[in-house]
Amino acid sequence: MRKYVSLLVVAITALVAMERAVMAEEPAFLSVGAGVYDVNDDETAAEGRVEYRFSEANKLWHFSPFVGLMANANGATYGYGGVGLDIFFGKRWVLTPNFAVGIYGNGDSKDLGHAVEFRSGVELAYRFDDYSRLGLTFHHISNAGLDQRNPGTESLLLMYSMPFDKIFSN
Repeated sequence: MRKYVSLLVVAITALVAMERAVMAEEPAFLSVGAGVYDVNDDETAAEGRVEYRFSEANKLWHFSPFVGLMANANGATYGYGGVGLDIFFGKRWVLTPNFAVGIYGNGDSKDLGHAVEFRSGVELAYRFDDYSRLGLTFHHISNAGLDQRNPGTESLLLMYSMPFDKIFSN
């Protein structure tokens, strides 16, 4: 057992060292996305999302903070903040598990049972030479039992993340 734990520690240390070499250059991003809200239930609607993802300099340990706003075609809104963890597979592919908490207003959309909602999910993105990313993201939103009513919902979106400093430069 001790041998396996040692191998696991060495493997994780090597992955973190390789990841740091690639991610040391990561800028802040403005991310925009479009997709499907309540993708696997009966209140499906178009969804749009915008996020600001903080740069490498603002990391909390290995986690990158972000803030964002989601809205769907039926009037639901969700303002949130959270953290993500970029896991690089070579220079191009980035898997980002993430977690957020925020305030949800259902409008004429699905009633999730509470104003405070938690979001968990993952994004798989391709990283271009200019550091921009294009990827798919899947998220689950629920109130984690804060209310008796807790139906939850899932979203699937195509996201494009552009380096924030390049938005206003020539």
